[in-house]
Amino acid sequence: MNKLIVNTFIEKKINNGIQLLDGHDFKDLSIDNQLVEVFSKTQHFLGMAYLSKQNKGIGWFLSHQKITLDETYFKVLFDKAKKERSYYFQSDLTTAFRVFNQDGDNFGGLTVDLYDDYAVFSWYNLFVYQIREQIVAAFKEIFPEIKGAYEKIRFKGIDYQSAHLYGQEAPETFTILENGVSYQVFLNKGLMTGIFLDQHEVREALISHLSSGKKILNLFSYTAAFSVAASMGGAVETTSVDLANRSKEMSIAHFKANHFELVNHRFIVMDVFDFFKYAKRHQLTYDVVIIDPPSFAKNKKKVFSVAKDYHQLISQSLPLLNEQGLIIASTNAANLSLTQFKKELEKGFGAQKHSYETLYQLPSDFKINKNDERSNYLKVFTIKVNK
Repeated sequence: MNKLIVNTFIEKKINNGIQLLDGHDFKDLSIDNQLVEVFSKTQHFLGMAYLSKQNKGIGWFLSHQKITLDETYFKVLFDKAKKERSYYFQSDLTTAFRVFNQDGDNFGGLTVDLYDDYAVFSWYNLFVYQIREQIVAAFKEIFPEIKGAYEKIRFKGIDYQSAHLYGQEAPETFTILENGVSYQVFLNKGLMTGIFLDQHEVREALISHLSSGKKILNLFSYTAAFSVAASMGGAVETTSVDLANRSKEMSIAHFKANHFELVNHRFIVMDVFDFFKYAKRHQLTYDVVIIDPPSFAKNKKKVFSVAKDYHQLISQSLPLLNEQGLIIASTNAANLSLTQFKKELEKGFGAQKHSYETLYQLPSDFKINKNDERSNYLKVFTIKVNK
């Protein structure tokens, strides 16, 4: 087995509980897609890691002990993860949630989500993909109740993105429950499934207290899950804006799954910045504006980056807000710290008076590595605007 010798800076990171091996910390590393023993510069054994390039780094530290990545190893991990999510397994109101979350469950590069009777494995690098047989075999032992599974390829180099993995195939679309609300999902159409499970606490807040009697604007709406939750919470009107034409059909499916009439719900296929101009021309206003853009997006007119451009979304939303309006500002950019995100928001508000009410981060099923801020990537502020 290859040895990886690390400098004192990396050694300190490992000893502080950081599992992600950052590519910036290593130079001219020739080892790839291998399990390695990690040693300090003084030849002290630090533990074991695997090396495999992915968008978050060049590998993951796994254990301070010597380990073998066999079926038994993963059975222990899955059994612990399942027990820690007992609340969700006992719930009659939520049937879709995450059961394994990378370094939060002590194995970076792998997530597993449940959608009712089906599991979705996401492989984030080639090493994890190459040992998927052991992982899947262990999962079957711990989760025998799961009828079938799918896989998502979230790294470059494999010639497909999504495939059926084992067991029964899911219907083309089917309904899951979250907080008692129905959503239509699909498991074998690329990387998306029709809903982002990490936002279920925000959707719960829209149902419980953020939407009653309100007019809602949902920007970068994807399949309008926020709009559906707001409608369930008593919103009098929702407007969902997304540039992707296919999102409209999927959004309507969510509303129909909950037997909502569509008369007070609009679905607009348009670039968000073009919509700002349209809304101002038509003097449209809202009580709540939800802003949840992708971390990076590119179309014919513009390249958008959360780190550099989010403030524009805030400043251009302000004229559309009614008195005492609310902005729900969200990002899933792991490379943007909470402090940096708040600075970007403040840049957008400028001199406009406002107050931060609530911060939502990842829910408990998305278990995090508490020693690494990047693990808790979701950041959602509810902000009252005082006009």
